[in-house]
Amino acid sequence: MLGYDDKRDFFRMMVNTACELRITDDESSRTLSAICKDLSATGMSFEVEESIEPGTVVQAVLESSNSQIPSLNAKAKVVRCTGGSDSSYMVGVEIIEMS
Repeated sequence: MLGYDDKRDFFRMMVNTACELRITDDESSRTLSAICKDLSATGMSFEVEESIEPGTVVQAVLESSNSQIPSLNAKAKVVRCTGGSDSSYMVGVEIIEMS
């Protein structure tokens, strides 16, 4: 499948849709509103309002607006978090498990 510009093993789909990130760590459990920017077979990227530490495990939930397409519920690990525009952060995750 290689041969396109960024040389990834899987094609990334631009989705730009609202979603929820559920974070459960040793200290607390919280839910963040996010925008899922893109999605591939092995990962996703999100725009969020707060920084998330690499290594953090999150549950990403993308509700489907089409009854023919199921909602996406994925357990994922944060691999990077960088400052975005204004007060937002771009978070890249690796999908661990889909349900």
